[in-house]
Amino acid sequence: MNRASQRLRTLLRPHPGWFVLLAAIGLTYLGIVAMRTASVLPNQPDWATQQTRWLLIALVGMVAALAPDPRGIGRAAYPLLAGAIVLTVITVLPFMPETLVPVRNGARHWINLRFMMLQPSELTKLAFILALARYLRHRESYRTLSGLLPPFLIMFLPLGLVLKQPDMGTALLFPPILFAMLIAAGARLKHIGWLLGLGLAIVALSIASIYLLPESMQLLERHQRMRIVSLVSQFQGDARYLSGPGYQQNKAQTLIGSGQVLGLAEQRSATMIRFNFLPEAHNDMIFAVIVNRWGLVGGLMALGLYALLIGSLWWVALRNKDPFARLCVVGFGSLVLTQATINIGMSLGLLPIIGITLPLVSYGGSSLVATFAMIGLAVGFAAQRPAIITQPSFEFDGAQAVSD
Repeated sequence: MNRASQRLRTLLRPHPGWFVLLAAIGLTYLGIVAMRTASVLPNQPDWATQQTRWLLIALVGMVAALAPDPRGIGRAAYPLLAGAIVLTVITVLPFMPETLVPVRNGARHWINLRFMMLQPSELTKLAFILALARYLRHRESYRTLSGLLPPFLIMFLPLGLVLKQPDMGTALLFPPILFAMLIAAGARLKHIGWLLGLGLAIVALSIASIYLLPESMQLLERHQRMRIVSLVSQFQGDARYLSGPGYQQNKAQTLIGSGQVLGLAEQRSATMIRFNFLPEAHNDMIFAVIVNRWGLVGGLMALGLYALLIGSLWWVALRNKDPFARLCVVGFGSLVLTQATINIGMSLGLLPIIGITLPLVSYGGSSLVATFAMIGLAVGFAAQRPAIITQPSFEFDGAQAVSD
């Protein structure tokens, strides 16, 4: 009882984790209000009400994530990743019935639990960050190029399974998280630069192959290639794909432009969204709804909340002396930054559509619960007093590494 009350007093004292929580709740509320505007088509589910219910469940999950100390969370990291991988494997097994693993748009992202549609990849992202932080917390091996192999192996298994679903958008989030956490752990920048250059070269070759290689030699699926072709054609002023592969992006840009500076009245915005038939207005394209409803001011407000969230997460990391906690929070911030950047870039027509949601803002129960669990962990780490942390920070350049 004394330990629980001490933990509660620690959580309630002033610390930067409160800014993390404030920004997360602000973004979620913004998304719920935007969903209310977007729920205008006939027979459309009430996304806003459903997301509000998920928010209540997510807050319970967040409170549960506040309870353990960093060491307890660290010990659970590998089992959590193993469990998430098992759930992801279930989605890709070909003999699984559609009543359990439904197929939507050719993808198998979900497990039907009757009371909810569980998306294992959302749990896998969180578990991957925890497991990678657990591995990196007290090692020097990744200061060498060959020592980077184990962290990449930790990434490749969940990444490969997510690609198998297939879910290219989620798969693209893993490498930036890995690079950010390696840099925070002290990996040599020249090694990171070489690997990053190799990755960018592969991306460039994949895009070039769309125009240079025959169908049988393509690395990407046809729908993925057409979205890239559509985006490039749009930059060139070619409008022939706007009613096909570029339809969703074109409608999003139309709604964003219509919002101008201050946005439209709620009824007028709802009418525009209805008659433009924006696909996934409550999900992937929610940023377009926000800007249409509240204009440039609304878009900047969303960006400001993300800046507060990511900046506060990295503030928590900078002031935390525990290596595991610090790396986890760096991973959390990198995940939100990468996912939000890609989603907003899709809506603005700067990146091809790859089916990725806007963190905390887009509709999704699994995503909201997993993200608020992440927020709870960050708040718990932020509340730790540096004086009670017994483990030293990272040691490099020949210094003796700390063992478990």
